[in-house]
Formats: sequence, structure tokens, C-alpha cells
Amino acid sequence: MNTYIDTHTHLDFDDFDGDRDAVLADSQRLGVQRLLLMGVTRGNWDRLWMMVERDSRLYAAFGLHPVFLNEHQPADLTHLRDRLARHADDPRCCAVGEFGLDYYIDNPDRERQQQLFEAQLQIAADVDLPVLLHVRRAHAPVTAALKRYRLRRAGIIHAFSGSYEEAREYIRLGFKLGMGGAATWPQAKRMHRVIAQLPAESLVLETDCPDMAPAFCPYQRNSPQNLPRICAELAALRGETPEQLARQCLHNTCELFGWSATAVA
Repeated sequence: MNTYIDTHTHLDFDDFDGDRDAVLADSQRLGVQRLLLMGVTRGNWDRLWMMVERDSRLYAAFGLHPVFLNEHQPADLTHLRDRLARHADDPRCCAVGEFGLDYYIDNPDRERQQQLFEAQLQIAADVDLPVLLHVRRAHAPVTAALKRYRLRRAGIIHAFSGSYEEAREYIRLGFKLGMGGAATWPQAKRMHRVIAQLPAESLVLETDCPDMAPAFCPYQRNSPQNLPRICAELAALRGETPEQLARQCLHNTCELFGWSATAVA
């Protein structure tokens, strides 16, 4: 059986309160052995960490998401730095995220987003952790900032859907590209072309559950249980076998986070 790591989930969201344990058990049965939970506001960090402490399959990232800009307070950046320092010796705290820039939302406050984005890039540089970045319609300012900060451990561009040229910029900076359910939709023609061209060493798998449901379960709650089939459909777009893509993505993810692939399996 293939081994998978879901590099981007929101399993702490209340969408899973009724059956979270069953979802995790079935995901593991299907080969999904490790899952990353994203911090998006200071308000969800404690709940997220409690889940990670109870389940060895779960790993945490802490960040301040741009979509929740109006919920963040200036002091939250200090709390983020303190939180990361508190868990500095715990490998289950493995990244800073989810944060980034979102110009897709209505009336984005680009200046405040940029300030929050760069402050978190600096924190990630200081604590030497990878970043898990949310980027919507903002590839140019994100890559410009990343070129200034030059993070040693880079990270993942979550749900990448940009052009091949934009992908190359991220790859040159050492970033992996998160691929999930969006690319399974038949109308995602540009994504299909881009995915087919990307170097295998640049790809990691994700669901973004409960969001971004794949085409084979449209408009439903997304789940890590969908990751093996997502992998198979992405592999078909690339002319590879699911085994080849799963093995490469496992290697890429473990390389990024400093994990042993044999320990994950």
C-alpha cells in the first residue's frame, strides 16, 4: 500500500466534531499516515495543539491567516513567537502557517496583509521553520517578499494554481507546491497543463479538508480519506503511476520537514 502525508488540513474545524476519530482511522487504513493541522488564528491554536498531543499521527503549524485579518490583534504576533518558542524542542510543531496574501477576497487590505505576512516571514526565519503559505492572486508580491527573506528551509505554497512561470519562481526559492482536489476538476485545464510539466521533486500532496473537495465528491466535505484517489488522478495527469507519485511526494515532504520516510510508513 502507498504511504501518504496530507500536508494541509483543518481537522480541528467543527466540521469533523461528529466523526473525527473515524475519519482518522479510515484515512490511516487507506495509507494516510501523517497529517498537518493549520493554525489560522490565535483562537484555534490551543484546540489544535491539544489534538496533536493526543494523536501521534498529527503535526501542527501555527500562523495568522490573511482571510481572518480582522480577527487578528497586534499582540498576536508576539503570542505566535512565544508559542513557537514554547514548542521549539517538540518535532510535532513543524512549521509556521497558514499565512500569506489573499487578493481574491472582497476589498483586501493589502497593506495590513503585507505587514502581517512579512512579520511572520521574519518569525519563521528567526525560528528556522518552514512556512506553509496561502497565496491567492498575489504571486508577484509573495515571490518578491520571499526573495528578500530567503528562508533557509523554504516551505510549501498551499493549493498552488498559478502558471508554470510562477511555479518556477517558487521552485528556484526552494519551495514545494501543494497539490490537491482542485486539479481533479475537468475545467481546470491550465492546472492540468502545469502539473504535467512540474518536476516531481517539487510536489507534495494535500486536501485542505474540509474545503477544496475534489471532482469525484463535489460540494461535499473534503477529507484526508480522499488523498489516495487525488494522488491517482494527479499521477494520471503526469503520465505516472500512483505509486510513483505517492513515493516521490512522500520523499519530498519528509525532506522538507526533516522526517524519515521509513518512520512515517
